[in-house]
Amino acid sequence: MTARLFTIAALIEALTWAGLLIGMFLKYVTETTDLGVWLFGRLHGGAFLFYVVVTVVAAWRLRWPWWATSLALLAAIPPLVTVPLEMWFRRRGLL
Repeated sequence: MTARLFTIAALIEALTWAGLLIGMFLKYVTETTDLGVWLFGRLHGGAFLFYVVVTVVAAWRLRWPWWATSLALLAAIPPLVTVPLEMWFRRRGLL
C-alpha cells in the first residue's frame, strides 16, 4: 500500500510540474494567458507537499536508507524527476 501511494504521489507531482511548465510557456513565451500558471501553480504546490509527506512515510515504513530518502526528497525539485526515480526505486527493490 505504501509503495503504491508513493507511485501515485510521484506521478501526480510530475503531471502537475508538466502542467506548470506548459502554463509558464503560455504566460511568458506566447503571452496568451496566465490561467495555466494560476491553476497549476496551486495544484503543484499541493502535489509537492503531498509527495514530501508520502515520501517521509514511505521512507519510514519501507525502511529506506538515508541516501534513498534524500534522493526521493531531492527528486521533487527539478521538473519531472519523480517518475524516473520511482521506476529506479522499483527496479532496486525499494518499493
